[in-house]
Amino acid sequence: MTALHIASIEDLPRLLPMVAAYHAEEGIQSDEAHLTAALTPLLEGTPLGVAYLIGPRRSPVGYIVISFGYSVELGGIDGVIDEFWIRPPVRGRGMGMDVLLGLVPALAQHGLCGLSLEVDRENTRAQRLYTRAGFRLRDKYSLMTRVLR
Repeated sequence: MTALHIASIEDLPRLLPMVAAYHAEEGIQSDEAHLTAALTPLLEGTPLGVAYLIGPRRSPVGYIVISFGYSVELGGIDGVIDEFWIRPPVRGRGMGMDVLLGLVPALAQHGLCGLSLEVDRENTRAQRLYTRAGFRLRDKYSLMTRVLR
C-alpha cells in the first residue's frame, strides 16, 4: 500500500515544487505566491479540503488535493479531486490506483457520499486509471465554471 500523509504547513516546501511541476505539465499559469496562498489554508487545517503527500513524508513522490462540498442529490458531503500528481519517473507502477483504492473507502468512512474529478479529454492514460478505480462519466452532465477572480 502506498503511504499517504495529510500534509501540514511544515510540508509546504516539499509540496510547492510538486504543485509547480504539475501546473507546468498542464499549462496552468501560477507562481509561488499564488500557490502558497492557495495551499496554506489546506495545510493549516481548513475544513474545506485536504492535501495528502504520496509516499515517504520526507521525500514524497506526489500529492493529491481533495476539496469538500455538499450535494443534495448525493445526500451529503461530497469531494472533488482538485489535483492529483505523481512524479513522472515513478508513474505506471500502480501508485495512482493504490492511492485511489485506499483513499476512497477512507473518505466514505468519514461521511463522503461521492467523489468527482476532472480529467483532460485527451489524457487517455488518466481516464483508464480513473475508470478502473470506479469513476464514470455522468450522462447528461458537463462541468461548467465561471472564474470569479
